[in-house]
Amino acid sequence: MSISKRTLSAFIFKGLVILSSLSFALYLAADDSLKIGIMQDKRGMAEHFAPLIKYFDTKGVKVQLIGFNSYRNAAEKFRDGKIDAMFAGSGVAGTMILKGLAYPLVRPVSVGGWSTYWAVVLVPKSNNDFKMTPKYWSSKKIICSALASSGEFFCRAFLGKNTKLLIAGNHGNAISALAKGVADIAVVKNRVWDAVKARYPDLKKVAEDHGKNPNNTLIVSSKIDKNLADKVKKILLSLKNDNSPEAESLKKALKITGYIVTTKHDFSHTIPLIKHAGVDKNYDFGD
Repeated sequence: MSISKRTLSAFIFKGLVILSSLSFALYLAADDSLKIGIMQDKRGMAEHFAPLIKYFDTKGVKVQLIGFNSYRNAAEKFRDGKIDAMFAGSGVAGTMILKGLAYPLVRPVSVGGWSTYWAVVLVPKSNNDFKMTPKYWSSKKIICSALASSGEFFCRAFLGKNTKLLIAGNHGNAISALAKGVADIAVVKNRVWDAVKARYPDLKKVAEDHGKNPNNTLIVSSKIDKNLADKVKKILLSLKNDNSPEAESLKKALKITGYIVTTKHDFSHTIPLIKHAGVDKNYDFGD
């Protein structure tokens, strides 16, 4: 049975149309998937964010959560393209923004109504001669969380970028180490201290930063499709007024009321701080 050139051309054309449609569908499917990094200040924080997967799924975006137990590890994976977006502390977020690797989308508003935080300085209650001077700190062992604007970056901005510090994986570990006598001074996030201070009656706050940093901002890679980034932003901004079971479950799990728009302007305290700490476009996360 012979096939005319016209019939053969029609078959080829139809085949190309089908292949194009499949390619476009696969392209859309790939675009609407996102690997989001979660900083685990506490054990199980990635699981805490699990309702986010279900919520995004109802909106047509497939999300994979990847948890990290240190800021440095999370930052390295973001830099190396292992994740597309991240709920990040302002130190890591500010560094990514400064390096041109990412930009901010939104940040959560807690059930308490706050969306920012700042550094606090802790010492043992037995310390009665504390002074907020570089000279006093120079003879002390200082512990803080890596790559945190309320930790390592605060200390390096205050004391000098090459200052010797004891680095903790997160703020909770820094507080615990201070209580055990490993250090003389701890610099940590005020929200973490407020949440756990009842467990540490032998510690006290003696100073704090006067500038605020955006809390747990969702930053996205500068390389991802802008339409997808806009879609993710729209989904999270709609959470506040969404009364669906998935939305309510997410708000309850994260103890938030919703999300608000966050831009580089919200890092107006953070970015000058980390620059003063030695961060620039060539900063390599201490490697």
